Amino acid sequence: MADAIIAAADDDFPDRRLALLFACAHPAIDPAIHAPLMLQVVLGLEAAQIASAFLLSPAAMAQRLVRAKSKIREAGIPFRIPQREELPDRLASVLDSIYACFTEGWVDATGTDPARRELAGEAIFLGRLLTQLLPDEPEPLGLRALMLYAEARRPARRTPEGKFVPLRSQDKILWDWKMIEEAEAALHRASRAARIGRYQLEAAIQSAHVEGVRTGAASWGAIVSLYDAVVQLTGSPVASINRSLALAELQGPDAGLAALEAVGADRRLTSYQPYWAARASLLGRIGSLDEARHAYELAIGMESDPAVREHLRRCCDDLPKPG
Repeated sequence: MADAIIAAADDDFPDRRLALLFACAHPAIDPAIHAPLMLQVVLGLEAAQIASAFLLSPAAMAQRLVRAKSKIREAGIPFRIPQREELPDRLASVLDSIYACFTEGWVDATGTDPARRELAGEAIFLGRLLTQLLPDEPEPLGLRALMLYAEARRPARRTPEGKFVPLRSQDKILWDWKMIEEAEAALHRASRAARIGRYQLEAAIQSAHVEGVRTGAASWGAIVSLYDAVVQLTGSPVASINRSLALAELQGPDAGLAALEAVGADRRLTSYQPYWAARASLLGRIGSLDEARHAYELAIGMESDPAVREHLRRCCDDLPKPG
């Protein structure tokens, strides 16, 4: 399909793939399928990989992609690399596809999965190029910062033996502080535009966590407020889960669990491991041990990474025993 894209006489694009991402964001195509289409056609991800980023089953995502391609062929939608004045209207979908590519690579913490090894690095590379292509747009800078904050922690996410290390237990000396400085600079530059978006907000949350490490005290009130803004802007159930955990730090586990249970009505979370892991943690903190164990078992069954499964098993085993 990418071979059929008509090239425009526009030499501004610093990378062919970036140009193709914008081409796939044609306004005649359903915006909901823009990012998945880019991930498959341009970046070469399989339907199963794409599905996990959008809280869908692989079968459902595969069907959506097939239907979208059929509609494109039937409608005769012309694929061409857009001119510069068309880019802002297509930007949001391009940002979403780059971030989805990054998160798929982020899942492979040790870089040992050949299918995922290069994805995070490629996404950061494309994100940097995007800020060069559209230097006055703040959201590409926000995305660049968000990816860099996350990637900077990669060396601390596993022990030398391969065990999973949660954020609160990571050795901060292992973080790539030069990369964090680049993220901070990009976020600061984005803030000067005074046009807030999702990626700037999510990057600001990561910045708040970094500041908490520097000062020894995380600003949970600010973090909850930032998550409030993300949820209001996007309706993201993933952001709502993270907000619940931050709220538990601010107001206690009962408040966090109440917020999480409100999110649980979203059917997309039925098979989403982080939801069950968060629920298990909060249930354990309020002493609902049987429910916590059940939630941990569900989370363990949904997790494909052996190191994360082992971590969840240890958390379950660490719950107080009955009697």
